[in-house]
Amino acid sequence: MSFPQDLVQLEVAWCRTYDALAVPRPAGHTALRRRLLVLSARLWWHPFWTGPGRMPAARLELRRRARAVSARG
Repeated sequence: MSFPQDLVQLEVAWCRTYDALAVPRPAGHTALRRRLLVLSARLWWHPFWTGPGRMPAARLELRRRARAVSARG
């Protein structure tokens, strides 16, 4: 499945923010939580999900791809 680049970038940012929150006592905890909420809303309401991304497996595939990009650096 082909994802729009902005959607992939949003998911990568979400993964990195989530990972930053997962460490014990992260610096800027409140700012990270707010960023995660904003990114979550932008991901949820992205126009892609009203068209070809309607399949539930598409969200899982996006998450898998974003994790791969995030792991590379």
